[in-house]
Amino acid sequence: MTTIGVEEEYLLLDPVTGLPVPLADKVRASAGLTPFVADQEVQNELLQAQVEVATPVCDTLEEASGHLLRLRHAVATAAERHGCRPAPCGTSPQRHSRPVAVTDKARYRAMRSQAPQLVAEQLVNGMHVHVGVPSREEGLQVMNRVLVWLPTLTAMSANSPLWDGHDTGFASWRTVVFSRWPVSGMPPYFHDVADYDRRVQRLLKSGLISDIGQLYWMIRLSARYPTVEVRCLDVQLHADTAAKFAGLIRALVTTELRALNAGTPAPESAPELLRASLWHAARHGLSDTLVDLEGNTRPAADVVSELLHHITPALDAAGDTPHVTALTHQLLDKGTGADQQRAALADGGLQAVTDLIAG
Repeated sequence: MTTIGVEEEYLLLDPVTGLPVPLADKVRASAGLTPFVADQEVQNELLQAQVEVATPVCDTLEEASGHLLRLRHAVATAAERHGCRPAPCGTSPQRHSRPVAVTDKARYRAMRSQAPQLVAEQLVNGMHVHVGVPSREEGLQVMNRVLVWLPTLTAMSANSPLWDGHDTGFASWRTVVFSRWPVSGMPPYFHDVADYDRRVQRLLKSGLISDIGQLYWMIRLSARYPTVEVRCLDVQLHADTAAKFAGLIRALVTTELRALNAGTPAPESAPELLRASLWHAARHGLSDTLVDLEGNTRPAADVVSELLHHITPALDAAGDTPHVTALTHQLLDKGTGADQQRAALADGGLQAVTDLIAG
């Protein structure tokens, strides 16, 4: 069975004010002292009000969910010791007037020098899903095939509607914030892995990015693992939801690997249509329409159903159909994380949002 791994980013919030607090070093150190957390499972991020967790390589969704619950609990316990709480939300609903401190690493200091305002506004949290692939070449071709589904995944995972204390009107404001970096958003189509490597080296040689970590594409080949890394998702409110998304993405990658090996042509879509579809998905989430594989605008529920039908054989083979079907029903019936944050804001203001995301 194809393996998966999940990375999640969380904000650290003051539970009373809902504001981000720069306590990542302390929280990470405390979490690392527990016997339930292995080295590198809890990591620093760009800003000191964020931490990242990374699961081991997993074979099943139950295994991934268990690791996420373990790591979330470890971070929450460590954060409580320092008077804050982790918040799995795509953007910080509120911000201080002064920027949060940058983590003291050369890479992060260089990024602050390169783009101080972007770094100051990088209070955004994603979820990254790694799916094992047989080779980099096959992984590259999977990337090309998955592009058309990234807007739908973005809409389904939307969990960042709030910024500076108000509703942005976007379901995934994180998508907009992240799109401002030089190499971000939808990746281009690559002919093969040699083309990918050549163009990445050209970016590095130009000095426009300092390392491959600044390839902020929504899907990329992992530089450390034999995986495709899908990066378009907002972090999810609940660990079981995150694990179900990992199952959905594994099934999508598996489906495209099978199509590749069968010689089925890759779906085609113009770059400008993909970018516009992504913007539309970030704007509306599942509350309006999405763009299907033929470039037609249809009700979001119809496009989500099309995705589920597309990957059902792979879901069945992995035994994940009940989990992912439950996820799609949950999102269409009860709404995304963005919908839940908006409902909390309407019912009880920003304090209710803080209670929801950092409860």
